[in-house]
Amino acid sequence: MMIISPSLLACDFLNIESELNAFEGFEDLWFHLDIMDAHFVPNLTFGHPIVKLISKKTKIPLDAHFMVSNPEFFIETFKDFNIHNFTFHIEATENSFELIKKAKKYYPSVGVSIKPKTPLEDISSEVLANIDLLLIMSVEPGFGGQAFIEESYERIEYFNKLKTQYPNLTIQVDGGVSNINADKLRKAGADNLVAGSYIFKEGPTTYREKVESLRR
Repeated sequence: MMIISPSLLACDFLNIESELNAFEGFEDLWFHLDIMDAHFVPNLTFGHPIVKLISKKTKIPLDAHFMVSNPEFFIETFKDFNIHNFTFHIEATENSFELIKKAKKYYPSVGVSIKPKTPLEDISSEVLANIDLLLIMSVEPGFGGQAFIEESYERIEYFNKLKTQYPNLTIQVDGGVSNINADKLRKAGADNLVAGSYIFKEGPTTYREKVESLRR
């Protein structure tokens, strides 16, 4: 089944514990954490204390997306926060393979992310053979609520064709995801959809409905 990853960047921060609890009992769900450093991207979001608190308040797998200039630092500092998936940007380092090996010591799943304008060939066969997840950004990283970039479908299809070589590869898509494009994303090859504004904008009473609408 398609995994849905509600992006907590869009949740009600003043009531974050009740927001987390509203998803308890949902199946095939991850909580997506956008970790931004105000350097790799212009925004600044979750710090260590908040992620530590979140990890203690939910049993739903945590999916951390590091939009940071120094992902190696976070591999060490987040290792005790019960993070299920650790994703860093291919553009943030020249040593992706070494970082993947290091992250795999601490995290069940390790992924890399690629910006909308980054050449697809920048992700080497060595990287693809060793990651668990590839995050295709369908908006420019740094801010929530952006419009979906239509060229993203072609990028998803490109990597979906490579699944014959890398059958364990999960393709995650983040940015402008809603019920309008979810079916087309699935048909292009997406296995995991990150959605923030679409899920959270109308409040807790719609969360289950919104999650299920992304799977139809």
